[in-house]
Amino acid sequence: MTTIRDVAREAGVSVATVSRVLNGKGYVNLETEARVREVIRELDYRPNSVARSLTSRKTGTIAVILPDIMNPFFSELARAVEDTARSRGFTVIICNSDDLDVREKSYIKVLHQKYIDGIIFASSTLGEEDLEYMIRHHIPLVVLDRAPGQGGCSVIRSKNAEGAKLAVQHLLDSGCRKIAHIAGPQELITARERLKGYREMVEGRPWFEESLIVPGHFSIAGGKGAVQALLEFHPDLDGIFAGNDLMAVGALKALHRMGVKVPEEVSLCGFDGVGAAEWTEPELTTIAQPIYEIGARAALHLIDRVQEKTDELVDLELDIHLIQRHSTRRRRN
Repeated sequence: MTTIRDVAREAGVSVATVSRVLNGKGYVNLETEARVREVIRELDYRPNSVARSLTSRKTGTIAVILPDIMNPFFSELARAVEDTARSRGFTVIICNSDDLDVREKSYIKVLHQKYIDGIIFASSTLGEEDLEYMIRHHIPLVVLDRAPGQGGCSVIRSKNAEGAKLAVQHLLDSGCRKIAHIAGPQELITARERLKGYREMVEGRPWFEESLIVPGHFSIAGGKGAVQALLEFHPDLDGIFAGNDLMAVGALKALHRMGVKVPEEVSLCGFDGVGAAEWTEPELTTIAQPIYEIGARAALHLIDRVQEKTDELVDLELDIHLIQRHSTRRRRN
């Protein structure tokens, strides 16, 4: 197998010169660089990636830590990260944490030991201790969607409160007169912001009661249970805003089993814009996040930091939009 020493000997230069050409660092005159590159082609020399990583502590690999790969939002997000990273010559390691703090801590330390170049963190339990560890060890970090509320990392997310307001306004415009909210876990900033947006739209209306807000745990099962609780106490409700599409799917299944027609009797709107929202009957209206753009931007920004093209920390809040489908078809008042 051809080595860097073989290239140096054939080109008549030092090993250090070949290394500078390969890494693009340090001065090499154009004539020498051209000669070295020609020898590299002739000898079909391929640098040993493991050896290079031991020297540079760079592996051309980034990681994305997800709370639940089974949630279509996070799988679509991971696809965007992988596509974008591959286009820049990087490999992606995907870690599924199940939102367990102990598992996330383990991932961070193992990834650091493996010389990971940077981490995209889409989970919700990033604590101050973990953040300080990554800053102390100079591990570039981008947090997706669920901002930790702390400095030291870049954040890319969507306009959650604005999206919730858009959902409620759409339900009102569709003829709904009593709208409930199936909320996500309140330890998550996204769930809190979506609940805040709902509250701002409904508090002060004569029909609003606190019991119109029920937890759904960002899951299909949670959405089913929430609908059963809501209709037990509010049989006259005619609109539901679910804080994510999984809960909306669960709500739709429960309504169907209870014999409640959607949207004739109850209109239903979700949040996220995952592809699965089109698989239901009726298809779900949803507030769509730019999922692919979130993942792509995160990967590009992280790689720019890894390659030292920027040291800027960003806090991006991306626009959302309404996708109207049959679950909220306009009704006559």
